[in-house]
Amino acid sequence: MRWGMVINLAKCTRCHGCVAACRIEHFLPLGLTWPKLIAWETAEPGQELSTIPVRCNQCKEAPCVDVCPAEATKKRDDGIVYVDNNKCVGCRYCVIACPYQNRTFFSKDKDPGYFPGHKRTRFEEVGKKLYPHVAGTTEKCNFCMERIDAGLAKGLKPGVDRAATPACVNTCQARALTFGDLDDPNSEVSRLIKERNGFSLHPEYGTEPSVFYIDGKIGGALSNKAPREVQTASHMQQLSTQEEKARRIFDQSKAAL
Repeated sequence: MRWGMVINLAKCTRCHGCVAACRIEHFLPLGLTWPKLIAWETAEPGQELSTIPVRCNQCKEAPCVDVCPAEATKKRDDGIVYVDNNKCVGCRYCVIACPYQNRTFFSKDKDPGYFPGHKRTRFEEVGKKLYPHVAGTTEKCNFCMERIDAGLAKGLKPGVDRAATPACVNTCQARALTFGDLDDPNSEVSRLIKERNGFSLHPEYGTEPSVFYIDGKIGGALSNKAPREVQTASHMQQLSTQEEKARRIFDQSKAAL
């Protein structure tokens, strides 16, 4: 079993819903962002925007794991690479080793609060208890491994059942993100990679990423131009993870009693 993700560039509308969903799911401080959208203007008339969503590639041959002197960065049997913040010493070797620049060092100056100079919001206070972030350590996307583990324990299937699927996948209104088992030839991610010529970023690095892209070949060329209403920020993303998070936290609290 090896968890992976396929991102359809032709469907991505640059709504940043995945970024917002991740922030809510992991109670990210204002200075931390795990998934990112790299946007640029094309050379075409009108200077349209194109975007590539990126996050930790959960590499099979992860250089960040190899360089960590504290063994804080680990790779699970299911392929997920994560950081044990209780062991991380903040040396940032992994940040340098990551060829995709998908790690962030969480320093104290990156946590001024959502409203600097004012009292912490309820969201921040709850986050410090449920998903504490340790200043002086590195952080990154972990494929929402807590959701996956909790879902599997209930007999759910990641990528199919929402409660066992990464928050960014659940939230994407354009259905540009697909999650599943790369080792299963019959999974949706394996089918998309095979039938749509899925590719990973910088294969020359030899890291064997678990995040793949398909481009859709709209009009015979790579295209994921955001609709005009999204480019002008008039389109608002409806998040769908809050109720699920509350239900999961409630279930965990009952089990702990």
